[in-house]
Amino acid sequence: MTKVSALSRAQVYKFLADAFLYPRENWTEDVGLVNEIVQQSGLFPHQLEVRHATLDELQFAHRHTFGIAGSLCYETEYGLPHEYQQSQEMADLAGFYKAFGFYTGGDVRERPDHIAVELEFMCMLALKEAYALEQGNDINATICSEAQSKFIAEHLVKWFSLFAQSLKLNAQPDGPYLPLAQFATQYLQLEANRLGVKWTPRDRSKVRHTPFDPDMSCAACCMPEQRVQIEM
Repeated sequence: MTKVSALSRAQVYKFLADAFLYPRENWTEDVGLVNEIVQQSGLFPHQLEVRHATLDELQFAHRHTFGIAGSLCYETEYGLPHEYQQSQEMADLAGFYKAFGFYTGGDVRERPDHIAVELEFMCMLALKEAYALEQGNDINATICSEAQSKFIAEHLVKWFSLFAQSLKLNAQPDGPYLPLAQFATQYLQLEANRLGVKWTPRDRSKVRHTPFDPDMSCAACCMPEQRVQIEM
């Protein structure tokens, strides 16, 4: 794998991470650039086909698709056997992030299991891989590549297909988020194949929502201490 390839993958991951957050900037303006990146790099045979929208239209579409709470966007909402395993999954994610210095700050704060955070982490791993290749450090480049393989296998592969199915039920048929999810699914499937990870789509209708403990309250929740800060 080359430095240019790693940088191109990082740019695509960054775009997707930004696009799935509540829009504060108009990501449809960057669609042409993303398509140019994937075409010139030869990484990906598909193009993202999204009509240009205004920022107001994007924000409305995001609220319509994800709702105010945006619970579709969190990995641990999909099919864990009990609510206590959520903290275990959060700890596993935090372990990945800490091992690679994923400590960014900014105004945008989300849980470690938010789709944008996980995609941002993949972006950072690809950037670290590109830097290692530029320095001629094959050992570090391999470590970063193996981390991408492990992370996509243990997290993104397990739930992204469920996320995309849920989004399809809520998104406007002619809106921007349905083609975005389709593009992201195709891209992650290609990435899983490149990294030697088996992608087995799960059926949303056969997955029970992670149970919620009625005794839990926001005031008692420990999540603020576990949140990751990201700057998009």
